Amino acid sequence: MQHIDWHLVLRHLLLLVFAYVLAVPVGWNREREARGAGLRTFPLVALGSCGYVLIGLSVLHGSGSQSRILYGLMTGIGFIGGGAILKGRDAVHGTATAASIWITGAIGAAVAWGRYEIAIVLSVLNFATLRMGTSFKGVIRRDDDDRGPD
Repeated sequence: MQHIDWHLVLRHLLLLVFAYVLAVPVGWNREREARGAGLRTFPLVALGSCGYVLIGLSVLHGSGSQSRILYGLMTGIGFIGGGAILKGRDAVHGTATAASIWITGAIGAAVAWGRYEIAIVLSVLNFATLRMGTSFKGVIRRDDDDRGPD
């Protein structure tokens, strides 16, 4: 049986929790807006991304294969996000949720690579865009309604 390095377990636990926590505000916003993906999905995407990168850093240390892990994550998470996009008769919905899922994956990867500043900025800007974007969309729609038909 392999020896467990408890110091490394604690370090990885802290990184995984950090990625999870940074994704919670985005998940909260999507949940509050009654979108398909929400409070469970976003933290889990960040957690999974962080976990895969941590595994890659450990197993593939010093090889060029780490970049392939990031490439695979970007593609796979894009596929998950694609499932959030719905096309109706007159409109497409879910693109902000899909983009947010993709960004949440980047948050997890950034935490695993120790690029906390990137993870924090991604989280803050993603959350701010969702919050302010919803408000601005409401103002734009009201302005369009006030003008009447063209």
